[in-house]
Amino acid sequence: MVLAHATFASDDVPTFKIDINKHVFDTDLVVVPANTKIKLIVHNHDKTAEEIESRSLKLKKIIMGKTEVFLFVGPLPEGDYSIIGAFNRRTATGVIRAQSKAKISN
Repeated sequence: MVLAHATFASDDVPTFKIDINKHVFDTDLVVVPANTKIKLIVHNHDKTAEEIESRSLKLKKIIMGKTEVFLFVGPLPEGDYSIIGAFNRRTATGVIRAQSKAKISN
């Protein structure tokens, strides 16, 4: 399991990044603070396009090859939210886990 770590932009929105390489998410679990708006950056290193999709987050975005996009997500109640690369459903899978800040720091 590979976790994403938060960085903070100048607007104090926690920012998380997922890289796509060879049709696989490099981070399969992104732990984010619950009830907080986050910025999710998805960088597609592949030559072909990928579509990041999450039914539970009501999220669908095509990322062309060799580009990155950013999306604002949330605030999310505590829980797990699956994300997939719709064009490579078997290999591009992950989870965004929203949990309380106390649990994240432990």
